[in-house]
Order: sequence, then structure tokens, then C-alpha cells
Amino acid sequence: MTTGNNPAPLSATANIFDANSLTALKRQAGKGDPAANRQVAKQFEAFFLQMVMKSMRDATPREGVFDSDQTRMYESLLDQQLAQVLGGSGRGTGLAAMIEAQLARQNHEPRPLDGPLPLQPAAPALRLPQEQALPLRREAAKAFPLQNLPAAPAVAAPPPSTSVPVSTTAAQRAFVNRMLPAAVAAEQVTGIPAHFMVAQAALETGWGKSEARRADGSPSFNTFGIKAGANWRGATVEAATTEVIAGLAQNRIERFRAYGSYEEAFGDYANLLAGNPRYAAIIGAQEPGRFARGLQAAGYATDPHYAAKLESIIGGAALKQALAGGPA
Repeated sequence: MTTGNNPAPLSATANIFDANSLTALKRQAGKGDPAANRQVAKQFEAFFLQMVMKSMRDATPREGVFDSDQTRMYESLLDQQLAQVLGGSGRGTGLAAMIEAQLARQNHEPRPLDGPLPLQPAAPALRLPQEQALPLRREAAKAFPLQNLPAAPAVAAPPPSTSVPVSTTAAQRAFVNRMLPAAVAAEQVTGIPAHFMVAQAALETGWGKSEARRADGSPSFNTFGIKAGANWRGATVEAATTEVIAGLAQNRIERFRAYGSYEEAFGDYANLLAGNPRYAAIIGAQEPGRFARGLQAAGYATDPHYAAKLESIIGGAALKQALAGGPA
């Protein structure tokens, strides 16, 4: 932990889990302090090296018994630590020195004025004597009587709004019609409103456009993005997904569960929520905010904006019109 006004230096012993040093660095970065500029430059170079190593990992074929979610997580942590060490050792790529020089030019000290500011105006303001000002006003009133002035034009009322309300599409209505019977059945198990679960299925699959498919192109019916863990004994499919690890979005190929129907998928989803203590707080949730934020708090998804996206779909016009059989 650091004290005082100077940020903790990045060194070979920098730890990726030490948030205190980064917090102190953020406080000093906006003050133009040369020492803070140096640390900001080193931190940026560390982030750059981390991205380079991530790209190298992604380009390397992965296979064998040691390839798993756990090993990939530890590889990610190792890469972050290596980037911190290399970026803070002073023997990096030279990027930190270039950034430090640029920051020094942007945060140069302001040049003082050559002389003091005048406290008084150079000359007094000219004013007409009162006895001269009044006749001028009287003459102006005679020349331009108020009754001869044209009337102000009437202000027209603003035109009615021509904005087009958000409307559901035929594809969205078809998606809701496919999901709704299975969602109603899952509602009996979880107590969660069926349209909440339909909204989550829409978020996970892009209203059915990105549903994971089997090798032969047939649907997997996995509408909730449930992965196939070590205890899953059913069919699986592989699909691309984006995970946010340590604040960085990473594209991965993961194994997901495959089902025989949407009813089976919603049933498995309901059993997952009802049988896992992590989701006990959202069982029976009737408020969109409680449901969405509870899912994110329980770790259902790594996207930091998952709850906000889900709430927007639940309360959006597209879902409401599709449920009501609105315009397509």
C-alpha cells in the first residue's frame, strides 16, 4: 500500500491484483507530474504487451489434456503479470519513453505574463449629462411612437411529432412465438415471468440469429448460452463466444449444451436456476431490475453491461408488441 502524494512505481515485483497502486496513479495522472507521467507511460506499455501476448495465444493451436477453461484462465493471469513486469522493468519496447515525452509536451508549465494586469480601465467611460440624455429620449419617443409599431407576429404552434415508434419485426414476433410456450412451462418451476426468460433468450441469441448450431447445421436449441461443463453428459456443440476477463474482451471457442427441443432447453435452464444456490435471490423475481441484476451478480455472464442490456429488452417496445401480437 502506498502513502503520500507520489504514485507507487511499477517495478519487476508489480502485482496485477494490486489495485492501490493503479488508484494512486489515476489520482496523479491528471496533475502533469513528471513521475506520474512516467508511471502512466509504463502502465500503457504493459497493457500493449498484454494485448500482444493475447494475440499470440489466440494464434497458437490448442489441443491436449491440459487445454481447459482453468488453464486458459491461469495463462491469462500469467500474461498480465508478465506484461506488468516487462512494462515496468525499463527494458520494454521503447513505447513508454515515447508516451512519456508526449505527455511532457502536453503538460508543460504555463508561461507567466510579462506584466501585471491593469486594475483600472485605461480611460473612464464617456457618459452624457442627464440634461442631454432626457431630450434625446423624448425626441426618440416622438419619432417612433409605440402605437405605430407593427404587431409581433403570432408564434405558430410546433408541428405534431412525426417520429415513428419502435416496431417489432416479423422475425422477432416469430422468435417470441417459438419461445413463449416453453417459457410458460419454465415459469411454473422458477416463478419468474415467462417474458423475462424470453427476453434473456433474445439477448443470448440476438433474437434467434446467433443460436449455436450443430456440425450438420441443425439447431442446438440452446437459447441461454449454457456451457457444457465437466458434469454434462448430453450432446454438445462448439461455438464462438466473447468473454470479459480482467476487463478485456476475449473471443473464444467454447463447448455448449445441445438439446432436442426448446422445451428441453427451457427445462434445463429452469433446473439450473432452481437447483443452484447462487440464483436463489432471483427465483420468483417479479421486477425486471431484480431479475437482471440478480443474474449478473450471481455470475451468469461476464459482460459488465449484461443486466442493463437485459432490462432494456424486457422493457422495450419490440418485446411488448411481439407479446401482444403488435405490428410487424
